[in-house]
Amino acid sequence: MAFALLDWLPLFVYFALLGVLTLRRKYAGHHAGDEAGFLLSGRRLTLPAFVATLVATWYGGILGVGEFTYLAGISQWLMFAFPYYVFAVLYAVFIAGKIREGSALTLPEALRQQYGPKTGLAGAFGVFLLVNPAPYILMLGIIAQLVTGADSWFWFAAAVALFSTVYVSLGGFASVVRTDLLQLVLMYGGFVMLLAFAWQAAGSPAEMWTQLPESHTDITGGFSAVYILVWFFIAMWTFVDPGFHQRSAAAASPAVARRGILISVGFWAVFDMLTVLTGLYALVLLGPALESPAAAYPELAALLLPAGLFGLFITGLVAVIMSTLDSFLFIAGQTLGRDVFPGSVKGAGFLGNRIARIRAGTLAAALLGLALAFVFPSVIELWYVIGSLIIPALLLPVLGIYLPFFRMRPKAALAAIIAAFSLSLFWLVMGVATGDSLFSYAWLGIEPFYPGLAAAVLIFAADRIQKQPSIC
Repeated sequence: MAFALLDWLPLFVYFALLGVLTLRRKYAGHHAGDEAGFLLSGRRLTLPAFVATLVATWYGGILGVGEFTYLAGISQWLMFAFPYYVFAVLYAVFIAGKIREGSALTLPEALRQQYGPKTGLAGAFGVFLLVNPAPYILMLGIIAQLVTGADSWFWFAAAVALFSTVYVSLGGFASVVRTDLLQLVLMYGGFVMLLAFAWQAAGSPAEMWTQLPESHTDITGGFSAVYILVWFFIAMWTFVDPGFHQRSAAAASPAVARRGILISVGFWAVFDMLTVLTGLYALVLLGPALESPAAAYPELAALLLPAGLFGLFITGLVAVIMSTLDSFLFIAGQTLGRDVFPGSVKGAGFLGNRIARIRAGTLAAALLGLALAFVFPSVIELWYVIGSLIIPALLLPVLGIYLPFFRMRPKAALAAIIAAFSLSLFWLVMGVATGDSLFSYAWLGIEPFYPGLAAAVLIFAADRIQKQPSIC
């Protein structure tokens, strides 16, 4: 699958354009010391820019999507697409506008305003884990190995992660938005191109469908209802996703935030159709014995596309991953530099400035992501683990910020975060310790997501009962 000389051209042009866009937009729309400008582009994000940046950043795990489609067929749509549409629509209707009307610039700040500094700090640590860039750094490394044949992915992934750190640190959220516009075009264009070549090689989707095994045309993929339900719960990630919060807070108005998410759902549905069909074509054209299912999309592109166009498709894959990588790096950096250490640091020199601390936090997140990328071998497993630990902990306290029904007293909110995380982690460790393989997470036949969520719900219910006025 090694690159021809012509294949390198689109990749070089892509990185050059990222650099140009960053330099042109450095501090665009804000001053160097303007925190709202640096974090949210002055809260003036227009509808087209809102849609472009939200759509692009939601698909960073593209190799994991290809792996799941190749292995399990259309059930990928049931677990990784449909539930996210549902929760995104609910987010748009009930939450997005309220975020824009509020004063909090970040999700941990909103938790701090509602529940106090301890809950805000606990939430900040949860957000940092949620946006860890390790899986996206790992995917960039996988692509580098595929196209270069190198034994190690580390140096390429490190170079790209540090490049992303630089342009995000220079331009802040404005750089993320501007580069997402370019990445959006590449991600859609690349998959439309590959799907067209696959259609020509294997016939129409209807003809291709008849060549698929029964497991790949079953909407459940043969998975149990309990397993599928866990992925539906994990899709509640939307409610606690700091990227959704960031973009809603940056919108020019509450209406832009609401409409932008609803329009984005339509774009996601189109892209999901492209990725599912392309993954199914990969199974038909490559056969069921692919050594690395995570490489299904690149392997199909290597089989079908001529030199130059193959490089263009790989550039599109890199763009999909980097759109999420730069967003997560920036959020992780601001979480460390602003929400974990919210106050000013007197006499700290460079780090006495909050924006400087955000930049330092972004670099620290990149270095930590590089280290963790060695530990977790599967993107899908990492999504599952992080989702099972963090979503039960943050879900009810975050919903309580914007929906009064879910609101708890500060001590209860903090207890819910700590108890849910701790119980899910305990359950996960016991599952691994007693299971048949390293990635057997269910202990006593129960996935770790459920005990954590149950703990949070019980604390929420007890708090509701205690707040009810007694009847004499």
